[in-house]
Amino acid sequence: MDRLVALPLWLVVAGGVLCGVALIDRLLIPSVRWALRRRANSAIEELNTRLKLKIQPFKLTKRQVLIDRLLYDPEVLAAVDAHAATEKMPRDVALAQARRYAREIVPSFSAYTYFRVGARIARRISRTLYRVRLGYADAKALGAVEPQSSVVFVINHRSNMDYVLITYMVATESALSYAVGEWAQVFGLRSLIRSMGAYFVRRGSSNPLYRKVLARYVHMATEAGVVQAMFPEGGLTRDGRLGPAKLGLLSYIVSGIDPRGARDVTFIPVGINYDRVLEDRVQIAARGADPAKGPVFKFSLFVLVRYLLRSVWLAMFGRWHRHGYACVSFGQPISLKTYLDQRAVDFRSLASPLREAEIERLGKTLMEGVGRVVPALPVSLVARVLLDAGAAVLTEFELKAHVAVLIDTLERSGAYVHIPRADRDYAINVGLRMLKRRGMALETADGAWRANPQETTLLGYYANSIAHLFPFAEAKAA
Repeated sequence: MDRLVALPLWLVVAGGVLCGVALIDRLLIPSVRWALRRRANSAIEELNTRLKLKIQPFKLTKRQVLIDRLLYDPEVLAAVDAHAATEKMPRDVALAQARRYAREIVPSFSAYTYFRVGARIARRISRTLYRVRLGYADAKALGAVEPQSSVVFVINHRSNMDYVLITYMVATESALSYAVGEWAQVFGLRSLIRSMGAYFVRRGSSNPLYRKVLARYVHMATEAGVVQAMFPEGGLTRDGRLGPAKLGLLSYIVSGIDPRGARDVTFIPVGINYDRVLEDRVQIAARGADPAKGPVFKFSLFVLVRYLLRSVWLAMFGRWHRHGYACVSFGQPISLKTYLDQRAVDFRSLASPLREAEIERLGKTLMEGVGRVVPALPVSLVARVLLDAGAAVLTEFELKAHVAVLIDTLERSGAYVHIPRADRDYAINVGLRMLKRRGMALETADGAWRANPQETTLLGYYANSIAHLFPFAEAKAA
């Protein structure tokens, strides 16, 4: 028993390494994980003391736990059985398909990534590209929103920059959960967006199993009080106009809500406008395209790098300028419970056609709320005047007089008009300078102005951003 046993050196080294790995795995790593988790929980508790809309426990639940909860939800399991019967496939195959959908949809929120990385990047990008301004906001009404309410920011969709801008503007209030489309399914970008709490949506999917998995996730998040942000138009505007609400995501949010339940759903209309939309020409070129063929906007690393290099080149020679103003306004909160009480309806008890009609009515109400708070910016005001003038040449005095009439009309109706430095003359000059720089407005030798006939479509794109405000103004005047 006391004899020596000779072992090869490589075997001793390998055994030592394996013992070390086992020791680290069983003793050190669990301790480190516990310490990190405790520190993260303390940071989140401290963060929640500063946020108006708290980060709910649902958002902090492990991703795999949420996937399992979603996958074994009774309604999802019923949809799996129905899908297996319809497609004549084994139930296990249908369940695996549902699992893939669940893994695609469910985010993996990281408070550190959201506030320390995402919010800071959003702030830097927003302030680098635009002069960011807060437009109309009723602080008293927004402050009265019940903290335990499930808050949904309802936003018009003009640019993919909307995600960045709203994240920056709301970072001191809460962490938003977005529904993002296929454009974000890019390697590297996908992981970052998922860690920011966003969930991916296949827009226009007709697969009933996928729709059920998505609907149940949205319902679970809403029921848990997760703060969400949605773009009811479903995609970027291609002509600049405010579009009608698409009802898919909205119906998922409201269909299972109990009007007498403990948690309310509060919609906050948000209006965004830009003096320059980064994808304006792309969207105009996509008019008439079939949405079923895929998203119009596709992420291109080449285009991004080319834009950055060109911007750096212009900045080196002092020729780079920000893209004017980006303005965000927040409208009056709309309580779903109050709305249902006024309508005397319960979405859960309505037959399908009646429920769809009521959800469509709610969608119109929300879009009207969004439309009322879309800011009128210098470029949109000047673009409308030049477009209305057609081929006519306007002196600077005539142009400013027409813009002043528009401003007076909108302000009397309660619309928010952004006047930089509280100086109308300066605001109009800003709009003219932006339009001239992009070739939409032409200046004559004697200082008069007219629309560039080659750019009337683009000019109309910006004029259309406030076209919906004038029916409100006419109705108020009547």
